[in-house]
Amino acid sequence: MKRIMIAALSALVLAANMGWAVEIPKMKMATEIPEGITTPDNIQTRVGELNFFDGVPDIESAQKVYNLLDFTHAYQAFLDGTKIASMDGIRKGILEFGPANTTAVLFEGLMDSKALFLTANTTSVYMFSWLEMGDEPMVIETPPNVLGFINDHWFRYVIDFGNLGPDEGKGGKFLVLPPGYDGDVPEGYHVARTNTYGNWVIWRGYQKDGSTADAVNNTKEKFRIYPLSKKDNPPKMTFVNASGKFMNTIHRMDEHIYDEINDVVQAEPLMGENPELLGHLAAIGIVKGQPFEPDERMKAILKAAANAGSVTVKTVISKPRDKRFYWYPGESYWLTAFPGGAYTWELDGVSLPDIRAAFHFYATGITPAMALKKVGKGSQYAFTYLDSNGNPLDGSKTYKVNVPKDVPAKDFWSFTLYDNQTRSMLQTDAQFPAIGSNDKGVVQNEDGSYDIYFAPEAPEGKESNWVQTVPGKGWNTIFRLYGPLESWFDQTWRPGEIELVTYAGSGEPCSCDEK
Repeated sequence: MKRIMIAALSALVLAANMGWAVEIPKMKMATEIPEGITTPDNIQTRVGELNFFDGVPDIESAQKVYNLLDFTHAYQAFLDGTKIASMDGIRKGILEFGPANTTAVLFEGLMDSKALFLTANTTSVYMFSWLEMGDEPMVIETPPNVLGFINDHWFRYVIDFGNLGPDEGKGGKFLVLPPGYDGDVPEGYHVARTNTYGNWVIWRGYQKDGSTADAVNNTKEKFRIYPLSKKDNPPKMTFVNASGKFMNTIHRMDEHIYDEINDVVQAEPLMGENPELLGHLAAIGIVKGQPFEPDERMKAILKAAANAGSVTVKTVISKPRDKRFYWYPGESYWLTAFPGGAYTWELDGVSLPDIRAAFHFYATGITPAMALKKVGKGSQYAFTYLDSNGNPLDGSKTYKVNVPKDVPAKDFWSFTLYDNQTRSMLQTDAQFPAIGSNDKGVVQNEDGSYDIYFAPEAPEGKESNWVQTVPGKGWNTIFRLYGPLESWFDQTWRPGEIELVTYAGSGEPCSCDEK
């Protein structure tokens, strides 16, 4: 009897899949089924033809659906997990110079284009350490007059220190509590709690009269990391000068990004992390306490998802469709990474995951100080990949940007150029692919504005206001203001667009006074 029923069912499935008409008898309780609540037994999708028997797929169709579902999980894991891989890339880069807790990496001669580091600048004195927690609190003694903060291993904000921190730029002692700590907390410290054992400690000092000496010496004299139990006899720090040295902190953009994400999942507690993200990771085999061993089918899916994720973040960061990404919507191609000042990428109760993923692809470091309005303090940023016509910036061409007079920067302003692929400083003949108000020799126009040029060769007579580009390579730039003033925030002052400079005989209409 069982065999007969199976045979009959198989015949029905075959009939349905072959397109044979099977008359369904009219039953006593049958009603009219509203349109749109059923699905055809044969349906064309982006994964091919799918065949069902009254809502149940055949074996081949079920596999296609699960391949699609696994791809979806892997794709979302790439987008949401970019931040995790990015932070682990930073960790690995720092630890190349020495162990956690006892090593501070300093750029005594500023960071230059030999360092593969996401969108760093050439004016601040970068310094950072990797903090690795155990079961007891750790003390961090910070130097004065810096912009510093701590991010955890999941790339979440922990605390500021320095000029925008609770020490108010005077330097101080911070006590970082490890995940789940419920012990005593002594007085006399600025207290922060982290949900991960690994943490990135970064601070930027200022040049004084073109010298980094004060910032570097303050760090060497004041900066310390040690367990609370050793407060009476702190161990020595090792300070490593990384200027002019190769350094790689960039995460993978191929299928191996999932290995980087898995490393963090295995190393850290899951407390505080988004269950949605953990669900995507678990669906593709990244589960804490379990080996990540994708089979050949899953490896192919991960590769495809990584490719899709890579082109997605590159598209969103360079040509965003969300108008909130633009500093001056509909009028300019200058962008902000924090729409509405939302460093959490949440506006009006709505998450902005696409913009968040693009940010973590492009840049690094999370602190409210980067996004919130702080007149005269901290820094503000605008960036672009496009010229005034909406075309990608081309290293083979010559461009000009006008910086109007009365730049709203109490401290200084600058442009830095970046490689579109590495998102690190553009590697040219110059050590620093940048220019700004602190540079000697930059010529100001009679009206108080500045004309800055970007080109493979300096336009004649414009050498002092020129940044080199590389023929055959695209580039992007960040315009930075340190100590931003009110006219930046209320948009009564704005930078010019990056204009293509055309010359007589170029084959294009001449649009400027460069002949």
